[in-house]
Amino acid sequence: MTLASQSFSLNRVVAVVNSASGSVTPGAAALLRQIGLEFGLSIDVVEAPPASILAALQTAIGLEPDLMVLLAGDGTAAIAAELCGMDGPLLAPLAGGTMNMLSHALYGRRPWPDALRETLANGQPRVVACGLAAGRPFYVAAILGAPALWAHAREAVRKRRFRLALLRARHALAHAFSGSLRFDLDGRGKCKAQALTLMCPLVSRALKDEPALEAAALDPRGAADAFRLGLSALFGRWRQDAAVHVELCRTGKAWARGRIPAILDGEPHRLDSPVAIQFKAAGFRAFAPAPLPNSSSDGSAP
Repeated sequence: MTLASQSFSLNRVVAVVNSASGSVTPGAAALLRQIGLEFGLSIDVVEAPPASILAALQTAIGLEPDLMVLLAGDGTAAIAAELCGMDGPLLAPLAGGTMNMLSHALYGRRPWPDALRETLANGQPRVVACGLAAGRPFYVAAILGAPALWAHAREAVRKRRFRLALLRARHALAHAFSGSLRFDLDGRGKCKAQALTLMCPLVSRALKDEPALEAAALDPRGAADAFRLGLSALFGRWRQDAAVHVELCRTGKAWARGRIPAILDGEPHRLDSPVAIQFKAAGFRAFAPAPLPNSSSDGSAP
C-alpha cells in the first residue's frame, strides 16, 4: 500500500495507546506497527495506563513527530488535541474509547484499523475548530445544565447496565428543575433554559462555512418534556426535539445557582458559574480523509 499524494512529510510517526481504554484490545500496539509497515512507515508506539497518559502524550510530542496517532477515549483525545494545537504534530485520534465522539466525527463509525488504513492512504491535514467552555476546549459538542446528567444514564445503557441506567435516569429527572440556566450569546440579551448545547462546525448541520458554534437551548416545560428530552439524549435524537431552539454564537456566557453540570465531548464536568463561552476557529490540525458531502452529524454526537 502507498501513502496518499502529499505536500507534507510523514517521516516520523508516533502512536500513543491508552492500554486501559474502553475498546483497546490486547495486540493493539502490534497491529498499529503492522499497519504502519503496510504503508512503509515505522510507527513508534508508546503504551501507557490512564495515570501515565498525560506524560506519554507530552513525551510523544517532545519527539517532534510529523504525525501522532492516538488510540484512546474522548478525554484523552481532547487533551491530545489541546497539546498538539496548531503548532504541534498532526493528530489522528482513533476510536479507542466508549463514545469516541471526535474519532467518529473525523473518520465515521468504523473500526480503528480501517480508519487508520483509510487515513494513511487518503488523509490530509484538516484544521479543526473548537469551542471553549470555562477555558476548557471541546471539538465536537458540549451540554451545559441539568440535562447533561442524562449522559451518565446513556453510558450505562451502552454498557448494558440497565439497573444503573434507571437509577441515573431517575437522578437526572429529579434534578431537571433544580434551577434554570441563564445565558447571553453574542450580546443578544439574557435567556433562560434548562440547558444549552453547543455544537462545533465539525458535526453541525446548521453550520456550513460560518465561523461559529451552533447553540441549542433545551427548555422542557414539564416532567413529560424532560423525560422525552432525556430519552432523545439517550438515543441521539435531541436535535430534532420540539423543545430545542437553535441559533449561532461566537461568544457568550452561562450562569446558574451553584456549579453547572456539563458534558464536553462526552466527558462529565462541573463548571463554576459563570461559564465563559468562546468559538475558536483553529483548534488543532487533524490528519483525516476529506469529509464526504453531506457527511455532517445528525445531532447524535452529544
